[in-house]
Amino acid sequence: MTPDETPRPIRAVLFDLDGTLHDRPGTVRHWLEGHTRRFGLGAGYAARFLELDDFGYRSKRLVFPQLVREFGLDLAPDVLFADFDTALDHARPTPHAHEVLGALRARGLKVGIVTNGWVDAQTRCLDRCDLTGRVDDVVISRAVGLSKPDPGIYVLALERLGVPAAETWFVGDSPRNDVAGPQTAGLRAAFLPTGHALNGERPDAVLRDLRDVLSLFPAP
Repeated sequence: MTPDETPRPIRAVLFDLDGTLHDRPGTVRHWLEGHTRRFGLGAGYAARFLELDDFGYRSKRLVFPQLVREFGLDLAPDVLFADFDTALDHARPTPHAHEVLGALRARGLKVGIVTNGWVDAQTRCLDRCDLTGRVDDVVISRAVGLSKPDPGIYVLALERLGVPAAETWFVGDSPRNDVAGPQTAGLRAAFLPTGHALNGERPDAVLRDLRDVLSLFPAP
């Protein structure tokens, strides 16, 4: 920005879902407590699941067969996979998510969610976390045929909200999907460090928790 340029007013904020508005780590930990109890599995299994899961970026169709092999389990991977499907029954929002979304909309900003994933699962997650009615729009990758970090998915979300990239922040926990991707599409990116660490990406802001979103721009 040159010295005589005036910063564009912020009109919208787009959020990632898992690890940002959805406390996925907390949801998975809660599920693992019941999962290991139901199948008589030890703490080593839970720790290894978290490692293989890679913050949700590795397919569970690959994770469970590997766990069965490594731990010599007399269980079919499909049985474990079916149990994982119950995890979203206990999905919980990230602390301060409702408070922050409400404050943003009270300031007159448009709020949206852009998430990768299957429509049924992400819709169930949104409903369980009581997020659906707190935002103006939701873009789910499988519904639109685009996935983060493809710039097209951010452009689509902007078009649906009717706002330009220069007047929009993107908030998320993935360096690739929620920092580099949105910046490529012209958005400013705020990084919430709940998953993978930055690896050369340069977010426009780094948050301590979701409440820091409100400090990115002053209240009217």
